[in-house]
Amino acid sequence: MAVLPGAESWSHDGRPVGVLLCHGFTGSPQGLRPWGEALAAAGHGVELPLLPGHGTTWQDLNRTTWHDWYEAVDTALTRLAARSQTVVVAGLSMGGCLALRLAEHRPADVAGLVLVNPAVLVRDPRLKLLPVLRRVVGSFPGIASDIKKPGASELGYDRTPLNALASLLRLQADVVPRLPDVTQPLLLLRSAEDHVVPAASSRLVLDRVSSADRTEVVLPDSYHVATLDHDAGRIVEESLTFISRLAGVGSVPG
Repeated sequence: MAVLPGAESWSHDGRPVGVLLCHGFTGSPQGLRPWGEALAAAGHGVELPLLPGHGTTWQDLNRTTWHDWYEAVDTALTRLAARSQTVVVAGLSMGGCLALRLAEHRPADVAGLVLVNPAVLVRDPRLKLLPVLRRVVGSFPGIASDIKKPGASELGYDRTPLNALASLLRLQADVVPRLPDVTQPLLLLRSAEDHVVPAASSRLVLDRVSSADRTEVVLPDSYHVATLDHDAGRIVEESLTFISRLAGVGSVPG
């Protein structure tokens, strides 16, 4: 199936630090592309894969599962680790959940984590009826473009496919019990106002991981897709500082 213009995977061959960026549920690499380009401009290698079922149609996403999405980031991590001395994994929303799973299962390959509004917990009263609803209605209204900044938009679906949503919940159920296995340095950036993922999701991550080095930064002027919002520059600055401190290389632009 044809990929929507702008939703393509993107990569940059930098050394010696590599950064894997994982996009969110129903979104695409477009939502993280400015972040990736800023990391590349600082000299870092970047892998920003398009997850299966994304960047096409919501019906296409409904035919995939979390195993497909995880396989894509797992393959990208292998590719990045082969050419980098140090690899940091970063993610937005569901991408943060995938990043945590990589840290849990491949600790030797993940030196640090940068998570933006990680989605390990979803609160929606309709989820109790999900087993029935996904056989009846197929989708909910979309969650894309929860952005405060006027004129900014996310390239994502206008519907939330329910079979895929059920699989996302299974991914979360797999990741959360293993959070104590996460020991890598962690930078978590959370929007003060988020209409998609509750603040409790970030609190759960911070409370459960075993990382001795963990930092929370609250983004005061952004909604869920903070990577395209008013605080996008802050995300770039904080992540570059974190990577530089972690790896002892790289630079932070003025």
